[in-house]
Amino acid sequence: MKAVIARHGSDQPLVADLDSQEVGAGQARVAVAAAGFTYFDAYVAGHQETLGLPEQVGLGFDFSGTVTQIGQGSSRFAVGDQVTGLHVDITAPVRAHAEELVIDADALAAVPDGFDLDVAAAVPLSALTAHQALGMLGPERGRLLVTGAAGAVGGWLTELAMRDGWDTTALVRPGTEDLVTAGVAVTELAGPFDAVLDAAALHGPALAAVRAGGRYVGFKPGQPQAPERDITVATVQVEPDGQALAALLPLAASGAVAVRIAGRVNLSDAALAYSSGAVGSGSRGRWLLLP
Repeated sequence: MKAVIARHGSDQPLVADLDSQEVGAGQARVAVAAAGFTYFDAYVAGHQETLGLPEQVGLGFDFSGTVTQIGQGSSRFAVGDQVTGLHVDITAPVRAHAEELVIDADALAAVPDGFDLDVAAAVPLSALTAHQALGMLGPERGRLLVTGAAGAVGGWLTELAMRDGWDTTALVRPGTEDLVTAGVAVTELAGPFDAVLDAAALHGPALAAVRAGGRYVGFKPGQPQAPERDITVATVQVEPDGQALAALLPLAASGAVAVRIAGRVNLSDAALAYSSGAVGSGSRGRWLLLP
């Protein structure tokens, strides 16, 4: 089985031949159809030792594919089902950038009929991050600012926030206003807002746009924002959730949330996706690796 890994002593992703993993109770084996690239994948490949990771780790968060084996006690899926999911254990020897992977079945969701299987690979990370970040704001509604709203996570944030009753403003770079399909698009940071979802990781400037006593959610777990002016500050760290993902996928399948694909690269050419994706703008969409 071929898989993309990071190994101590190399700052580039490596394509390696690895043994297949055993399927345990509650798990499923998935033949990967496509897997999404993230900036963090490239960061791991160059900073593995700094992050304190094992000598060799797998790469890649979200994926789509076909179930080929079911472990004991797992009844949600059957062999042949088309699924998508999220693998967040960055210490694992094999992750999404592989020909196949073994994962807890609870992390999987069925791909809706008619939705392209490879495009579905670009949904889990962005959709679940947005869903979980929005939930951190609590029940009180009001004026909400989403930074980085033209990106993959930002698109989900604005759509979900509007559906959840927020008066939503979408901050984007000039020239990308047309990518905003929910909320009011702006290109300059202003305020005050009752809450900010800082998908662009602006940190201090975004926090300054929150009213005193408001709410701020950051998206860089390793770079938490210090609170001020009685603002509640939190940072989202996405977790797999197959049930929530199943409820979110129809929004992508129907086109309510656009899923933009920047490019597709064969798994054996992973270094090309890593170099191209690491320098591209998130508003162009996700790069996919195809085994």
